[in-house]
Amino acid sequence: MEIFDVYKRWLDNPSLSDDEREELLSIKDDKEEIMDRFYRDLKFGTGGLRGVMAMGTNRMNRFIIKKATQGLANYLLNIKKDNIVAIAYDSRNHSKEFAQESANVLASNGIKVYIYQELMPTPALSYAVRYLKCDAGIVITASHNPKQYNGYKVYGNDGCQCTLEMADAIYQEISKIDVFSDVKTTSFREQLEKENIEYIKEQLIKDYFKSTLKESLYKEKRVLNIVYTPLNGAGLRPITTILKMDGFDKVKVVKEQEQPDGDFVTCPYPNPEIKEALKLGIRDLKNENADILIASDPDSDRLGCVVNDKNGIRILTGNEVGLLLLDALIRDRKKNNPVVVKTIVSTDMVNIIANKYNFEVREVLTGFKFIGEQILWLEQKGEKDRFLFGFEESCGYLTNTEVRDKDAVNAAVLLAEVANHYKLQGKNLVDRLKELYKEFGDYKTNLLTFEYQGMAGQEKIDNIMKAFRKEDVQKEIGEIVSCGDYLLGKIITNGEERDTNLPKSDVLKFFLKDNETVTIRPSGTEPKLKAYIFAYGQERLESLTNKITEIIGKI
Repeated sequence: MEIFDVYKRWLDNPSLSDDEREELLSIKDDKEEIMDRFYRDLKFGTGGLRGVMAMGTNRMNRFIIKKATQGLANYLLNIKKDNIVAIAYDSRNHSKEFAQESANVLASNGIKVYIYQELMPTPALSYAVRYLKCDAGIVITASHNPKQYNGYKVYGNDGCQCTLEMADAIYQEISKIDVFSDVKTTSFREQLEKENIEYIKEQLIKDYFKSTLKESLYKEKRVLNIVYTPLNGAGLRPITTILKMDGFDKVKVVKEQEQPDGDFVTCPYPNPEIKEALKLGIRDLKNENADILIASDPDSDRLGCVVNDKNGIRILTGNEVGLLLLDALIRDRKKNNPVVVKTIVSTDMVNIIANKYNFEVREVLTGFKFIGEQILWLEQKGEKDRFLFGFEESCGYLTNTEVRDKDAVNAAVLLAEVANHYKLQGKNLVDRLKELYKEFGDYKTNLLTFEYQGMAGQEKIDNIMKAFRKEDVQKEIGEIVSCGDYLLGKIITNGEERDTNLPKSDVLKFFLKDNETVTIRPSGTEPKLKAYIFAYGQERLESLTNKITEIIGKI
């Protein structure tokens, strides 16, 4: 069917509300907008669905949510008759509506649903899947994306985001479904009254908190002064509760960002990695003369940190927080033959530290599902207790094996305790970082992000990745010792190849001398290309940053 025929079919569908029809009518003379909204179906992958909220096949809306959920229902029912699914949602606009639509479709297909009655963090969904022995889970969230986005993440029965095989099987089912005629649905309220949908009980939430508190590292006097911002997301109750349970009573919440608000008025891009989102928290950090600011994203799986250092405010990178937590865990949480899992784009300083402390480092593709998968494999071998820490540079951390996704609630406990530990010694987190750099090398990291919107943008990203696979472009980077092409599944050194032993993914990692690396990949959730730089010293970091920026600018 032609793109404009698909648009007309949507426009003429009687199930549209007046507002939805008005929205589609408003673009009737904008061919480019119609093309962008309808040129494809929003792709379902291991991260589920994610896109801008609007009417269209390439957008997030209630029809796409219901179609995806019918596909999930068909997938589950192909495996067995009786299934259970848990659902959570964050503070984004339409998140609750999308969650209830999902619950309704599942229940209408004879699948039992447990849904949180209030917005809860993504890790709380992972915990619920395992706690309730579910066959799958759903979280309605777009994580840290800009306010116009929403998403739909699917979890397997192990509490991890769905595997590549599961995602492909669900996608095949979704592809068979007509968005308007093949979806089974009644009403959320009717299914709730029939108890085909049940609200998750308070006891499960309390047990999640208890599970998190078991990860406590230091039982010391609490002297830390904390400012916290949930960035208008789901973190307010869980993170303030867990800090209080852990003895931290000096916690100030940023007023303007305290309550859930899908418009994110003070932080349109609610990402705890970026300064703009942290502006009000930094204001309170200074005004209160507090020790640290911690910030969680809308679904409270990522945690950012700012330190009130004697030399001024210092925003820590996700890599730096990861190093600080790893340092404390490897020294003070004794495990036999510990395993640390990191993504291939996260700081390679972990490998250098491993040489001293003799722990096993497992590297995985970007996406915390691959870290959760490693916990599962350890568990299947009876070695779950070996798992020490998993992290990714985009502010994702986990030590609690009862959860299989990154967890800002878990990370908040650990980071507060580590900062408190050093305050008792007359130091702060920046002081400890300097000690680590002095001991293991002054390695710096940088993340470059290039945004390319629409159909033309996707083509641009594809062309850039193709260019970096060419020898002449690679020579511009500098002396490359090895090249990891994860689409081929190979790491090539002087013409010799070895397998990455990882799933195929469109990622290139260039290994330079002095342990330096440059990694290039398309984002899996936004129309962006990302470049990760790992270099020795600030001058070298700036040089590599400028070089990669220049190369991409010329392509």
